[in-house]
Amino acid sequence: MSRHIELKTNAQIAKMHEAGLILHQGLDAVVEAAKPGATTNDLDQVFRKVLADNGATSNFLGYYGFPATICASVNDEVVHGIPGDRVLQDGDIISVDAGAIIDGWHSDSARTVLVGNVSLEDQRLSAVTQDAMWAGIAAYAKAKHVGEIGNAIEDYVRAQDGAHLGILEDYVGHGIGSAMHQAPDVFNYRSGMRGPKIKAGMVLAIEPMLVRGDIATKTLSDDWTVVTVDGANASQWEHSVARHKEGIWVITSPDGGAAELARFGVVPVPIPQK
Repeated sequence: MSRHIELKTNAQIAKMHEAGLILHQGLDAVVEAAKPGATTNDLDQVFRKVLADNGATSNFLGYYGFPATICASVNDEVVHGIPGDRVLQDGDIISVDAGAIIDGWHSDSARTVLVGNVSLEDQRLSAVTQDAMWAGIAAYAKAKHVGEIGNAIEDYVRAQDGAHLGILEDYVGHGIGSAMHQAPDVFNYRSGMRGPKIKAGMVLAIEPMLVRGDIATKTLSDDWTVVTVDGANASQWEHSVARHKEGIWVITSPDGGAAELARFGVVPVPIPQK
């Protein structure tokens, strides 16, 4: 991955937002389909159809040989789960990570889906992970350096009394644009580094991953699926977020993140036309 940070024009960010809206639609469809009895491959087929119906392509399919359009990571699977014949059970949680491309411009987003009657502990795991993501996005609106995003994410998680959740350190967010994975790395924790200076035109994928146990992970024999060593469940939430001259805009959300960012005192600004 090039260490050069790609700065996008407003027109390029707008094209990424087109891809992001299709991705949002696809994830909505996957969430609706994620019921007990469905297979993870069923979810992949649902997402594929949304891409095809909207003239978008997948940035996951074929990426270093990855065989699907979504990553479907169930329970103790942290990331990169390969869709297949696994049948979802009542009480499962599944992190679905996916992306879409329009005219060469990428989007990337993930959600944790609660399947049926999920334990209060896993509900909290997902909720804290989601809110930590929004805390990081809110920090990005005013931050001077990328490292401030990870500071905000960790501070939010640690402030949740009784959560006792671990923040994975081996998997981090990233820049995104004309490729899915670009510089800079976006840590989800206090790394002790300021990171690159934030500039207009940066688009970052902010994606905390939290676990209910120890943060140690291992990769299964398929060379993709990452699981927790102790078998504790995991959650991932992600949005792609642009910083332009007037403010930030969540390109993978129809309202730019307005509804969720309001409680952080942040008002996202639509992408300027020029």
